[in-house]
Parts: sequence; structure tokens; C-alpha cells
Amino acid sequence: MAGLISPSPVSFLQGGGGSGGGGAAQQQQYNLNMGVLPQVYQQHQQRAGTIGLGGGLGGGVGGAGGGVNVNLSYSDSPSLPAHLSHQQANQYMNAFQGGGLGLPVGVGGMGTVGLNAGGVGGITGVGPGHEEGKLFSLVIDLMDPNARETALLELSKKREQWDDLAMVLWHSFGIMPALLQEIVSVYPLLSPPNLTAHVSNRVCNALALLQCVASHSETRQLFLNAHIPLFLYPFLNTTSKTRPFEYLRLTSLGVIGALVKQNDNSTVIHFLLSTEIIPLCLRIMETGSELSKTVAIFIVQKILLDETGLTYICHTYERFYAVGTVLSNMVNQLVETQAVRLLKHVVRCYLRLSDNPRAREALRACLPEPLRDNTFSALLKGDMVTKRCLTTLLNNLNELTNH
Repeated sequence: MAGLISPSPVSFLQGGGGSGGGGAAQQQQYNLNMGVLPQVYQQHQQRAGTIGLGGGLGGGVGGAGGGVNVNLSYSDSPSLPAHLSHQQANQYMNAFQGGGLGLPVGVGGMGTVGLNAGGVGGITGVGPGHEEGKLFSLVIDLMDPNARETALLELSKKREQWDDLAMVLWHSFGIMPALLQEIVSVYPLLSPPNLTAHVSNRVCNALALLQCVASHSETRQLFLNAHIPLFLYPFLNTTSKTRPFEYLRLTSLGVIGALVKQNDNSTVIHFLLSTEIIPLCLRIMETGSELSKTVAIFIVQKILLDETGLTYICHTYERFYAVGTVLSNMVNQLVETQAVRLLKHVVRCYLRLSDNPRAREALRACLPEPLRDNTFSALLKGDMVTKRCLTTLLNNLNELTNH
């Protein structure tokens, strides 16, 4: 079972990561050779005007005249707070629970890092395609190592304003390899852990763009076929509890979460199971921050909801025991932390496991006591959905009590 809980990150890189990079590169080359360019890209270019590598847009680029101080974090705060504020956590989790799995990069701010970006901005072209033109210019800047950091930051901020950004990122020559280069360049800093806030923010901005590609209906399967998620597994396999590593894991989980969140996700589930995502999620469910635990258990829950996923986890005692042990430990932690959002996912995972006859028989003996008695009654007061799930779980186990 040690192998199930602690996979080697090297095996992921050797087994799938290399082919994943090749798949992405082949797709890019195929698009270039065959002239495959989505119609939406052509329409945007026609509306926005011709964007040259020099930054021209219908009237050219006027330099910003000096340096522009760019804060490499999503927060306006000058330094990283010790903990997420209550408001930030609620905003994040409300978006997550409501279906908008758009994980913020550098939650709470990584600290202020100034970047002198003289000449950025100042686009003088005015017209209907002005904003789109600026976005296309930023995409082009991803190809320039000197301009990439600023482009990553700005595009990650604006990715939800541009519905077709995923299409443009995937079908533009050289862009996906540039994003993967950002990912791979961080690997040497993972062990021994030497990741700074600055570097973490930069790679998290690249991950945010990958999440954009992973969540788009037109690029999700291409993203999966290229095995790009494998490039994120070394990040998920880290154990350092420092903030840069925590945010790196959280944003990487967001990419996987964006894949499983879609309704038609059987192909995604099969891919994740074949690449052993479960052990990585289980570790984070035990040792991560509350936000990381929530996204990790969300992924496990989505896998369980798929028949293939449920069968896979319940196929052997070792797999079921690994999942059951982590869920049980989480329940014991929740008695202290009273994290209701996590409790909802834990109950749903147990409920889904009870649909399998073998797992149901095992749960009769190993379901944590706090779920059998009234330990969480006050916490679930008013949450009729989760209370109903817990009642159904106990009914399935023939252990209905007064809840």
C-alpha cells in the first residue's frame, strides 16, 4: 500500500510526461502544417486589425514611457498575510461550490514583486477590437522570454474576459510549448524544496492558462490527448508546507478539477485513474490546507461518481483501505476544525462508496463514529441536503439513528 500512497514523481515524468510534451508539440506542428486555425481566431484578427510582432495595432504602440511596476500577485496587499482572510476564503469557496471552478493564483497575495516593463501598454489603436487586440498582443508576448512574465500575469487576470482564449492558446504556434517550458523550469526547485514566492506566482500564472485550456469544451480533449496533466503531477507530489508550495499545489489541483468538473468526463476519469491521481489526492486530503483538501476531495468525489471510478477504488481491498483510511482521518480532524465544506464532500464520498456491495459491507465495520452519532448535528443545522445524504448513508448501512 506504500506504493499506492506514495508514487514516485520520476515515474510520472518518465512514463508519460515526455510523451505528453511530444503530443503537444506534434499537435502544434500539425496545426501549423495543415493551416488549421479556428474560425474564431480569424474573426478576432479581422476585427482587431493586424497584430505584428512589433506590437502594431491599427495605429501602433506608444510606449508607456518609463517603467510600469507590475505586481506579480492577485492581491493588492503589499505582503503575504499569514492566513487567508475570512472574506477571501468565502469568495473562493463560494465560487468553487457554485460551479465556477476558477482557482485564483497566489491566493491572498504572494508579496509584492516589481517588474520593470517599460513600453508595455500605450496601444493607441481605438475601435471595436481594441481590447481583443491587446489580448492577442499578450499572447504573442508569450513567445518572448523577456516579455513572458508580464504576459502570463496579464492573461491570467483577464482569462475570464475572453471566452475563446483557450482556443487561441492551443492553436497558436509555440504557445503551449512556452507554457510547458514554464512548468518544467520549476522542477529543479522541487527537491530539495527551494521555491520562492516570485517563482511560484509566475508558474501559477502559467497554470491558470492551462486551466483555461483544460476547461474549454473545444480544447479539453486535445489537452488530455497530449497528456499535459502529467506535467503537473510532480507539483502535486510535493510535501513542503510553505506558502509557495501550497499555492503551487492548489493551482495544479485547479487544472485537474477543471477537467473532472465537466459533465461528460468518462474519458477524463479513465485517464486520471490510469495515471494514479488518487494517491496524490489522498496525500493532499490528509496534509494540505483546507482549500487544497477541498479541491482534492472534490476530484476524488467526481471520480467516485463515475462507475469506472467506483469500481476501480473498490476492486481491491488495498485501494478501498487507502481511501477509507484518509476519509476516516478527515472525519476525526473535522471534529476539531468544524470545516463544513469539507464535511459535505466527505459525506458524499462515503455515500457513493456505500453504493458498492463490497464497500458497503466494509463500511458497516469501519464508518467513523462521529458520522454515526450526533457529533455534526449542530454543524449541519440548516443544511438539509448534506443531512439527507448522511441519513441515506446510514440507511444503506442499516444503521439509521436520530439525525
